[in-house]
Amino acid sequence: MYEQVSHSLLNDILDRLKPEIQRSDLRHFYTRLGANFYAIHSLFHYLYGQREDFDEQMVKLVEVMASRYIKRSSELEERDKSRERNYNWFLSQEWVGMALYADGFAGNLEGVKSRLPYLQELGVNLVHIMPMMTCPVGASDGGYAVSNFRDIDPRVGTLDELDQLTDSMRKREMLLTLDVVVNHTSDEHEWARRARAGEQKYQDYFYTFSSRDVPDMFEESMPEIFPETSPGNFTWDEEMGKWVMTVFNSYQWDLNYSNPAVFIEMVDVILFWANRGADIVRLDAVAFLWKKIGTSCQNLQEAHLILQLMKDCCQVTAPGLLFIAEAIVAPSEIIKYFGEDAVIAKECEIAYNATFMALLWDAVATKNAKLLNQGIRSLPGKLDRATWLNYIRCHDDIGLGFDNADIQHVNYEPVAHRRFLLDYFTGKYKDSDARGQPFGSNLKTGDARISGALASLVGLEAALESQDDAAIDRAVKLILLLHSMILSFGGIPLLYYGDEIGTLNDGTFLQDERKARDNRWMHRPRIDWEKAEKRHEHGAVENRIFEGLRKLIAVRKTIPAFADFNNRELLTVDNEHLFAFLRSHPQKPGETVLVVGNFDSHPQHLDLSNLGNRGQFQYGQVQDLASGESPSMFNNQLVVPPFRFYWLTDQRMAGLL
Repeated sequence: MYEQVSHSLLNDILDRLKPEIQRSDLRHFYTRLGANFYAIHSLFHYLYGQREDFDEQMVKLVEVMASRYIKRSSELEERDKSRERNYNWFLSQEWVGMALYADGFAGNLEGVKSRLPYLQELGVNLVHIMPMMTCPVGASDGGYAVSNFRDIDPRVGTLDELDQLTDSMRKREMLLTLDVVVNHTSDEHEWARRARAGEQKYQDYFYTFSSRDVPDMFEESMPEIFPETSPGNFTWDEEMGKWVMTVFNSYQWDLNYSNPAVFIEMVDVILFWANRGADIVRLDAVAFLWKKIGTSCQNLQEAHLILQLMKDCCQVTAPGLLFIAEAIVAPSEIIKYFGEDAVIAKECEIAYNATFMALLWDAVATKNAKLLNQGIRSLPGKLDRATWLNYIRCHDDIGLGFDNADIQHVNYEPVAHRRFLLDYFTGKYKDSDARGQPFGSNLKTGDARISGALASLVGLEAALESQDDAAIDRAVKLILLLHSMILSFGGIPLLYYGDEIGTLNDGTFLQDERKARDNRWMHRPRIDWEKAEKRHEHGAVENRIFEGLRKLIAVRKTIPAFADFNNRELLTVDNEHLFAFLRSHPQKPGETVLVVGNFDSHPQHLDLSNLGNRGQFQYGQVQDLASGESPSMFNNQLVVPPFRFYWLTDQRMAGLL
């Protein structure tokens, strides 16, 4: 957008840039900067315009953007241009991801590189390597307490090894996702150490207070994230002689984004990793970026403006880079991290579909899809050029973040229902074979979240211990059913490492005093590669899961209807145990795939004559794309076996999909 005042300011800023920047070839940079500068200047002024050093900070921001552009390789520049031309590239059904810890998956970055053929065998072509930046040897929140934002933890590898990995991944047409922890640092970060030493500049990078007056005002409205292990939101630092805001853990200091120097530093960090080859950056804890007394300090408008400004800056320097919003918040809030009042994503192109994840686990426990159907129906529509990251498990706990109104709509009482789910997945419910543990229990409210590996939560661990073949079969079917949902729902499916071979809870974390108080380590395993080799043994549990997933992934990639162009229609069905939706071909809306899953332990029936879909899927002319089989029918009633799913197409159109 051309706006006279801001473009006059832009010319002034360009005149003030460092000589080495002015001498560089910045033609594409200037074109993008001119196109985005009005938005960048407006947002930066809204956030920081009251400061006397605003002009100076504005120049610093542009210098950071230009400096990182100059350092961007020609190969990455060409990738940027290609993605600008094909701007919907990430909405394709061909992307399938896996999240992993480098050390847990393969020892280090070199090991991950050696295991890329394994991921390709499964069909994974997007790899999220969870935080690998330098962090303390002791308390590190699983790597999310970063002590150096611009280096690799030596226990994982080196920057040169990352370069080798990204080069190998590019040759294999695989995408790399990296974490940038934008909300906080480790208390061992240089900024924190210099703040402790009394440097005011770095104390201003954080929320530091000499007395409890201001912290107490914050505490009146701020919830506790880890009430068991890190109660409250402030920690007294003896060396500094001040209170510091620590929303997550006492060793994680919250960054102060009301200081523009912090914003500029973190934009530089994001662009640093973009230049190291990251295709996507996962921005951690984005809901907490802005703090204001009298609020929960979550999901504030300024947090969204910070993300918009970060996105606009990256659009100038590295437009091929995508953002993932890690915002595990209420359903009505999650959708806002794509950006409100827009057609295309103006904050993050991708967001975790935490609502879908939690609803799937509800269906597992209740053996019905009542809340799943209601919760998805209540989820606001997303933007056209944005997509979900759909997942079942991750490195974190499972939060039961359903909307109370949705719970009540299906005739459950919210508190009692959440208690049932907690009891079910921690094995306290009489009919449960789940082996999870409560995490983050709040004695004041009774709330808690759930830790545990996928296989252990669906009963595979208990079934293997009892050598119950029927229970093993049931657990394997549940694992495949859950994955069939995230593979077909619309968005990028994100598998979690170890789930593809049925990895169980890992209790060895209890032997490590640095991990023993955090039971999330039970589902952050070290892959047993001897166990993984069993994926080739016909009939082995590892084989049944791996091969089942491999085939589903391969089929997904051939179905254009599974691309994400807001082409999903949730169906209202009479059977409460079934979850059903239609996916339409983006260019040929008349060609649809009917996805249906049965979460019950008994066969269920679906009446195909009442789907309101122009006569498709009727009269026995259906085929399951997932298996290639024609499912059982009776009087136009589809029979869905226990814990099974179908990806159905009308046989008359199967050849066109």
